[in-house]
Amino acid sequence: MLSAALITLNEEHNLERTLASVRSLAGEIVVVDCGSTDATLEIARQFGAKVFREEWKGYGTQKNSAIAKCTGEWVLSLDADEAVEPELAAEIKALLEGKAGASPPLANGYFIPRKNFFLGRWMKQGGFWPDPKIRLFRRGTGQFEERKVHETMRVNGPVGMLRGALSHHTYPTLEGYLAQMNRYSSLGAQMGVAGGQRGFSLLNIVLRPKLTFLYNYVLRLGFLDGKEGLLLHLYHACYVSWKYAKVWELSRKTARSRP
Repeated sequence: MLSAALITLNEEHNLERTLASVRSLAGEIVVVDCGSTDATLEIARQFGAKVFREEWKGYGTQKNSAIAKCTGEWVLSLDADEAVEPELAAEIKALLEGKAGASPPLANGYFIPRKNFFLGRWMKQGGFWPDPKIRLFRRGTGQFEERKVHETMRVNGPVGMLRGALSHHTYPTLEGYLAQMNRYSSLGAQMGVAGGQRGFSLLNIVLRPKLTFLYNYVLRLGFLDGKEGLLLHLYHACYVSWKYAKVWELSRKTARSRP
């Protein structure tokens, strides 16, 4: 049996699409919610999900909590704004049926490419495709690193690659993207300060964002993604600047608070 594991917070606009995409694939759906006030929980229960309410503990820790509640032999970890495309669903089904009873397994986990959508457009260039992430793994072999943001899945044992894709409907509006980048830059700054970063750096606050934009938009052909590509790479460069400016701000506050 395959278990699908998700964490949620006010995902009523995304969750139905996500759960519908795994309805015929997963024998179990586990949702760990951290305080939704919209219809998220109602939608989850309509799809027969096992719903748990927990306080927010950070991305990696929260996702690991959802994984720990799964009972299937295999786990598919999804974000609430992702969906399994039909080709991927068929590939996973064939893979797991073919592996039934196999010993040893060919792999303990699998990378899955993601189609990242920005303002409704699939970002095919600029480093946003194929954006492979380990999302399918044998239960007990994989866990997310417990980071504040940009958590990464680690699997013990061999890891393969699937061809089918997840569709990632991450930023349908500019307002949502900018708000998310504001949160991510704050969390990234906290990680930076914890890792020893300090001070006001013109290199990181001014030069690094410009180089990031040129690298992704020009060298990695982000300009081929039209107006949406321009805005995405422009504001991603801003995010880089914000993160390092917040490192300086936070380190200064930390120094002032010391006795």
